[in-house]
Amino acid sequence: MSSTTIHPSHSLEDRDPHLTAETPTATPSIIRASALQLDGNRGRIYGPLDLDIAPGTLTLITGRAGSGKTSLLLTLVGRMRANRGCALTVLGRALPARARGVQRRSAAVGIHGLDDLDEVVTVAAAVREREAWLAPWYRVVRTPDDDHVATVCEPVFGDTPAPAAKEFVHELDEADNLLLRIALALLSEPELIVVDDIDSLHDTDGRRRVWEALHGLTDQGLTVIVAAASASELSRLGWAQLPNHINLSVNH
Repeated sequence: MSSTTIHPSHSLEDRDPHLTAETPTATPSIIRASALQLDGNRGRIYGPLDLDIAPGTLTLITGRAGSGKTSLLLTLVGRMRANRGCALTVLGRALPARARGVQRRSAAVGIHGLDDLDEVVTVAAAVREREAWLAPWYRVVRTPDDDHVATVCEPVFGDTPAPAAKEFVHELDEADNLLLRIALALLSEPELIVVDDIDSLHDTDGRRRVWEALHGLTDQGLTVIVAAASASELSRLGWAQLPNHINLSVNH
């Protein structure tokens, strides 16, 4: 993977000692921020943070509940505004002024109320709905068969069998549901994808499958940022290079 540097504006000694960061290079940043922070009516939500993230990398953001993980993810894909005066550039666009361009070139997955799938429809219907949304108004989008669903899912599912076209969304296990949502998000060909609350998956093997899928996407040049409560699980995946890590809890 390409290098990524991501750190809070205070000491890097607060970072998780189990994770190692790659050595920075001159690769152009896909995200750059200085003193990025967000305050709400009840006080600080996250920050201040300095970010410098290179393309094609996997970055992990951790923190306890209420530490601002979801808000930070939404900020980085142009769907939430940081405090006025913060310097944030994503995909070469200054935010919030050019948020629409960032939204078109990024995707957010696993965020409640944003990409939830209708539980009572089939996988084929979910795929068709997404493809119809992205297609020109004059194009007829047909309900896909198993082969087409497999093609859509292949970049994420890999060698794991894709869900059947006629399978209902509510029949999918937690990991397959999240992987399908990631596959649907990739149909818009984003350069940046953020995934929230990955550790809400209860099955350890399911979480491993999702982590491996996200790791594989970075090998294809996609920049991936994931939020989780803890970084401890990654040290057990056996990766030669662990993701870069920021712990938002140290800001609270």
